[in-house]
Amino acid sequence: MLKEEHEVAVLEAPHNPAPPTSTVIHIQSQDSMPDHVVWSLFNTLFMNSCCLGFIAFAYSVKSRDRKIVGDLTGTQARASTTKCLNIGALILGIIMTILLIIIPILTLQAYQ
Repeated sequence: MLKEEHEVAVLEAPHNPAPPTSTVIHIQSQDSMPDHVVWSLFNTLFMNSCCLGFIAFAYSVKSRDRKIVGDLTGTQARASTTKCLNIGALILGIIMTILLIIIPILTLQAYQ
C-alpha cells in the first residue's frame, strides 16, 4: 500500500453498522412560576390607585422569597394573589386616567 493510500484509509470515518444513539436529559426548571415583580413595580410607580400597586409589589416580593426557599405551594398562592392585585390596580389606574382626561374636558365645555 502506498503512503497516500494509507493516509486516506486512516482519515476515512469508521464504518459502524449501528445507528448513532442520543441521550435526552429533562431538567425541570424552578423558574417556571412567575412572581410578577416587574408588573408590580410598574403598578406601584404609575398605577398606584388605592395602594393596590404597593400591596401587589409586597406580595410579589414574598412570592419570590418563597420561590428561593423552595416552597412551591406558597409561591403559587402569593403569585396568584399578586396577579389579581395587579389586574385590579391596572384597571383602576386606567379608569382614573380616563376620568382625569374626560372630566376637565367636560367642565371646559360646560363653561363655554
